[in-house]
Amino acid sequence: MPSTPAAAVSRDSTFGEEIANSVSHGLGLLLAIAGLPVLVIGALRDGGTMAVVAAAVFGGSAILLYLASTLYHAVAHVRIKAALQRLDHAAIYLLIAGTYTPIALGVLRGGWGWTMLGVIWSFAVLGVVFKLVVGARFHRVSTALYVAMGWAALAAIRPLWQHMPPGGLAWLFGGGLAYTLGVLFFLLHERLRYSHFIWHLCVLAGTGCHYVAVLRYAF
Repeated sequence: MPSTPAAAVSRDSTFGEEIANSVSHGLGLLLAIAGLPVLVIGALRDGGTMAVVAAAVFGGSAILLYLASTLYHAVAHVRIKAALQRLDHAAIYLLIAGTYTPIALGVLRGGWGWTMLGVIWSFAVLGVVFKLVVGARFHRVSTALYVAMGWAALAAIRPLWQHMPPGGLAWLFGGGLAYTLGVLFFLLHERLRYSHFIWHLCVLAGTGCHYVAVLRYAF
């Protein structure tokens, strides 16, 4: 599950870096938009109304994340950029919860599924409010919460193992590893140029892995 940036960085990104950042997640936005109807159709074919809603939540949260990120990196106006940064970082919480939704409702179901869904969405709502209020401050707290929420799936590893094929688990946890690897590059922003762009590539890889897990194994 996704995990990521929430930092106020003192080194301003160069023009070239921001071009790379906005283009990379602009591509992600296009892919997320194109992928949403495929998810919904797949859920409609293999599941019921709950499956369609869960797939739409996942796809919609991905669109929101990539839209917010693309706009944030593409805009140069200082005040607008600061506001978009809050939305960008808040959207990460929604993508994490959105990714859990089809897994909880389509794979786990029952007590495990609803409990995990309630816990993750509660933390997501708190996280969104937190980021909108404090902005880029307390970035270590935000980053830790992103990672903790992303790997909370380990608490349900036994029922996941029972209800999800090995291939699905590989895509699911492979996505988590991609996001987590990306956090390391995000934290290198001060010392390594284009590290944020590499972080974006890791996010794309993580979302792609989770897309396959949901499309092929969730319902």
